[in-house]
Formats: sequence, structure tokens, C-alpha cells
Amino acid sequence: MKNLKMILRWIDLPAIVVTYFCVIIYLIVFRFSGVLVVYLLLSLLSFVWQNGWPSFLKLCLVLVGFACICGGIKFQEARKFDREQAVTEIKPMLDTIQVNGDQLAFRGKSSGQSYQVYYKLTSKKEQQYFKYLAKNVTLTVSASLERASQQRNFEGFDYQAYLKTQKIYRILTIDKIHQISEERGWYLPLLRRRAILFCERQFPKPMSAYMTGLLFGYLGQDFDELGEIYRQLGIMHLFALSGMQVAFFVDVLRQFLFRLGVRRDLVALLQVPFSVGYAGMTGFSISVMRALIQKLLSTFGVKGLDNFSLTLLLLFIWQPQFLLTVGGSLSMFFAFVLAMFGKRFDRLGTYQRLLAESLVLSLAVLPLLMLYFHSFQPLSILLTTVFSFLFDVLFLPALSLIFLLAIGTGVLLTQANAVFIWLERLIQWVDELAHYPLVLGKPQPIVFLLLLLLIGCLIDFWPCQKVRGLLILGLVSLFWLTKNPLTPTITIVDVGQGDSIFLQDRLNQRNLLIDTGGRVSFGTRQNWQIGQTAANADKTLIPYLKSRGVGQIDTLVVTHADEDHVGDLLALNQQIKINKIVVSEGSLSQTDFVKVLKRTQAKIQIAQVGQQLQLFDSYLEVLFPFDKGDGGNNDSIVLYGKFYQTKFLFTGDLEADGEAALLARYPTLTADVLKVGHHGSKTSSSESFIKAIRPKVALISCGQNNRYQHPNPEIVTRLQQYGVKLYRTDQQGAIKFEKMTKSWQILTVK
Repeated sequence: MKNLKMILRWIDLPAIVVTYFCVIIYLIVFRFSGVLVVYLLLSLLSFVWQNGWPSFLKLCLVLVGFACICGGIKFQEARKFDREQAVTEIKPMLDTIQVNGDQLAFRGKSSGQSYQVYYKLTSKKEQQYFKYLAKNVTLTVSASLERASQQRNFEGFDYQAYLKTQKIYRILTIDKIHQISEERGWYLPLLRRRAILFCERQFPKPMSAYMTGLLFGYLGQDFDELGEIYRQLGIMHLFALSGMQVAFFVDVLRQFLFRLGVRRDLVALLQVPFSVGYAGMTGFSISVMRALIQKLLSTFGVKGLDNFSLTLLLLFIWQPQFLLTVGGSLSMFFAFVLAMFGKRFDRLGTYQRLLAESLVLSLAVLPLLMLYFHSFQPLSILLTTVFSFLFDVLFLPALSLIFLLAIGTGVLLTQANAVFIWLERLIQWVDELAHYPLVLGKPQPIVFLLLLLLIGCLIDFWPCQKVRGLLILGLVSLFWLTKNPLTPTITIVDVGQGDSIFLQDRLNQRNLLIDTGGRVSFGTRQNWQIGQTAANADKTLIPYLKSRGVGQIDTLVVTHADEDHVGDLLALNQQIKINKIVVSEGSLSQTDFVKVLKRTQAKIQIAQVGQQLQLFDSYLEVLFPFDKGDGGNNDSIVLYGKFYQTKFLFTGDLEADGEAALLARYPTLTADVLKVGHHGSKTSSSESFIKAIRPKVALISCGQNNRYQHPNPEIVTRLQQYGVKLYRTDQQGAIKFEKMTKSWQILTVK
């Protein structure tokens, strides 16, 4: 810290200015963007204009040094990522163990390297062992290593990049556990694990979930359903341990020591080991570390923006990639806004200040929420104010006391669970009133920077009515452009082994979705093997739709009732409202499918041959099925449309018999772009069909390394023989047709 102060004193500039430029350099090194480079150059020019060349040269020396450090870290990361080594022993990090049915997941270490580990449990006894494991162990295993999957959808989740931020470069899949060796010893993650297990075993649900969440930053899978409601309402951040918990526990310690007569300087010193211990009990989360460092610096007299700047630089030393995580960037941004504008709230009363802080924080963080989650729940401003009071003033002290009482005396005040049952009912009631958040879309880099600048200016110049009006107008315009993309698009979303195709008109005027994708289950399983499973759409289709500003689907066409085409319908409807669902008459003969349709509460329409669905400069026309079928592959709804001089044919899972019937009815049917039937299966795409349709481009939607080995090599060869350009989601990820000028431009994720 002394070295940092000496550098800042030498450069003779506010710490926040140096930190500002360091953050830009950091993002350019780790997440390169041409927009950021231009922004850096403009910022440096502004700096020269205001401070002169001598200060500029000093700043450049600091930034060059910082850039070299970042480059060195990235180089070392690349070396570790490329390094392969066999793993025969792995030591689990106990506080990361997750048991979900017969699936075990944890993070472990071997030879100084960290791994994300997966294992399929073989018995209920083995499941219970790992579920309640509270000892240090080393597993001797046979296992295979692989790299995590990269981004497969536009604006999609990049698992590989995420694991890199956690210093994990390989996934370890255990085939067999040969031996489990128990070890002695104590360390903070073990204590955290035991505390969490104590809460889960001794206290009823949902009280135990709130206790582990607020005290130790751990929310188990039993909380997933309610957690989704908290996320929808925009208040899930209340469980992200940070300033609230840190201030509470540190202040309790200080008051206790003061009452014992300990000198103030000793209290400040004792606060350091306590802070490290508390951070360990919460899993060393970034938000907790940030709050603890800020609290410690404040104790030693470092306040305001200097406090924020030194905290950011110290966190960079501790974990260099923390700003690349959602939690790290949101936590630091919240801290920055409070440091920048917090003094303005000092004159307000307690409740007025709480409301004012919520309003300013919600507005300031909005661009980041759009960037990461693409949506915003306006009600979250009020809910954050109310629930912050409940969590801060009532639940945190009460649960801390109940936990300590249970540990010290064995007395369990389980009667308090009634309060949390009531709270859950309240949350569910609020969710029914305002279930769907406002979907705003994902801003482009230049729009994101403009949003940050305009919001900062708006908060700063709020008293000036004329400037305020112009800034609000500028913000509304940027929000509108983000929610309503300028160009028409047709996207084959990579949903794994399934189908989902999204068509969106310019400025979001109309949209249409063909199928939702879904996971097909195989075989029967015992009760202990069944766990909670998230829908594929949660990480594929839904984030993409939200990134395009889609908060409502005008028309969903379900080609047929197979799970890989409609299995994620309810998951989709849970987050994005569906107005109308078009189905084949035959699919309504399937009872389970009809039950799903009723739960959506959408308008249901039976597809009719010749039916036209308005879109782009024309319409999609229903060509098939001609008669009532059974909802299977050859009952798939076939759609045809000519958009901007390009003919598209979407065939669902139509097989050879259906193709022949289609050609018999429409002998002159041709298409420029063909969505190949049944994921490229041998049962579809007959030679006579391909020869008659004469496509220029073929699209195959299938899962990477799928168990069916789709697409069939014979079909691939056939398409190549007829000179068809082939695009596959298993090889190239999502495929997008974007209308840029007079023709469609084809883009792929890979």
C-alpha cells in the first residue's frame, strides 16, 4: 500500500484518475475491443488537454507498466491453458460440493492446478457420503480431461471464459473412484462446509436456505425455484454478501472489543484477522473481499474515491481477473457509484437516504444489467428498499443470533421458520403481480459507453432542468435503439440436439419462433438418481431472445410434439410471454402436450395449409401437413417464405414419406435456403427431394457429439454432391441471416 501511495504521490494525480485509465487498459488486454481502444485514445487526449504533457508522460509510464503486468498474467494463463497433464488424484474443495440426484460436481486441486470436476454417482450410499462429506479427503481416480465448451450462441454463455476467471483450465470427468483417503486438518473452507451442513440438517426449509445464504453466501439447489423468482424481481443481489454483512459483523466485533476496553489501535489490528476469517467463511467471494478491504481502509483513514481506487488495485493483485466476472464488475460498480455520489445523501433521513440510494444505484447500474442480463425489473427499486431493510435490520441479526445459540447451547429456534414461510408466500404473490421484467436488449459496445456517460451526467446535472431534459431524451433514444434492432434477422439457435429458429423483423416490429428446443430423457431412473435439471433454453434460447430486446413472442410455431422441439416451452414461457402458439391438429392428440399448452395460457391456433403468417416484406406460408396426423415427425408443420428475394423452407423433422407428399402437392417447389429435416438424419433429405428443391444453402441443427451421430454422413455427402453450402450448429454454433443491404449476410458464432 505504501508503494501505491508513493506512485500516486509521484504522478501527482487523484487516485481515481489513475484507476480509471488502468481499468480501460485492463479491459483492452483481457477483452480486446476496437471501441475501447478509441475510447482510451479520446480519454488520453482529454487528459493532455486538462493536465499537460508532463503529467501525461508520468501517467503513460504507469499505464505501460500496468499493461505489461496484465500482459504477463495473460501470457501465463495461456501457458496453463495449453498444458496437459494426467490426473490420478484429486482433492475436493469441500465448500464447492454439489450433489444433484446422481450427479456430483465440485472444484478440486491436483498438483497445484484447479479443476472443475464431474462424476456420476453409482449408488444411493455413495450419494449420501458426498452429500454430507465434512472431512478432508483425496480421491484416487480414473478420469478424463477436456476443455470447457466455448460460446455457441450469439450473446451466449462462454463456459470456458468463465472458468478461466476462476483459474480453472480443464474439466475433469471421473470415470471411477478407486480409493478415498481421509486426512486430518482444519482450514476455512472445511469450517464453512460444516457450518452449512449444520444449518441444513438442524433447521427446516426455507429458514435454512436464508441462514446459509445470508451468513455464508451459500444457496443450495433447494432454493433454485424461489431463487428464480428473486431473479425475476431483480432482488437476487440481496443474497450477494457484501457491505451489509461486512458492516454488521465488523461493527459487532468492534463494539465488543471496545466494551472490553481494548485500545482503538489494537481493535483496528484485530479487525484484520477477523476479516480474513469471515471472508473464508463466505468462500472468499469478490463482493465480500471488496467490502472488507474498503472497511479496513476506512478504519485506517482512507476514504471516498481513494478508498475505492486502492480497493480495486488490491483486488487486482489478489485475483487479477475479478473484473471479468459478473459479480466482480457489479460489486465494484456499486462501490464506485456510492463513492462518487454517496455524500449527496448524507443530509437525508434514514429512509429517504435508503430510497435515494436505491434510485441512483438502480439507474447507474442499468447499463451493466442490460449488458449481462438484458432486462430490468422497475419494481426492483421499491423491492430493494423494502427488502434491504428486512434483510439488514431484521433477518441478518436474528439469524446470526439463532445460529450462535444453536452452536453454543443446542437450542434450535425453529419456530422462526414461520416468518420465512410467510416471506416466501409474499414473494410469490408479488411475482404474480409483476412476473415479467422489462426486456431492454444487450447494448453494443459504443452504446454501452454512451449509456454510462449519459447516466453519470444525468446524476451529476440533475438539478439543471434543461440539461436534465436533454440527457433523458438521449438515454431514451439509446434504450429504444437497443431494444429495437435495426436489421431483420433469421437465427438458427444452437439448442443442442433439437430445433429452435427465431425470425425477427426490423425494429422488433414482429417476431416468430419455430420450436423451442428441449432435452430428451432416456430410460427409467430410481428416485435417488433424479435431480433438478435446468432447461437448455435457460442458457441458449432465452438469453439470445432477451439480447435482441424480445420480451414477448408474437407467434410460436411448434412443428410437432417431440421433446427436442417443444421440451423447453414452459421454461421459455416462464421468462418471456407468448401471445399465440400454432400447432398441428395431430399434435393435440397427445395428452401431455395439451397439458403443457394449457399451462402457457397462450392463444392456441391449429395450423391450416395455406395459412399466412405476416413477417418481413412478405409472409410465412403453411405448406404441410395436409391431414390430421399423430404429432410425430411426418406430422411436422412445414413453412415456406420468400423474404427479400430469398426463398426459405423450414421442414421440422419431416422424413422421406412426408417429403414425397410435399413434392406431390407442390411439384415446382424450390428453396434457396433449406432447414434440413430431422437434424440431418438418414430418414430425411431423400435424393429426389434435394434434387427437386435445389437449395443453395442447407442448415442442420444438431447437438455437438450427439448420441444419434447426426448428421448422417450419407446426407452430408448428398448435399455436397448437389453443390449445397452446408452450415451445422454442432460445428459452427448458432447461424444467423442478417439483412444488411440488398441481400442476406450469413454469420456464425464459430
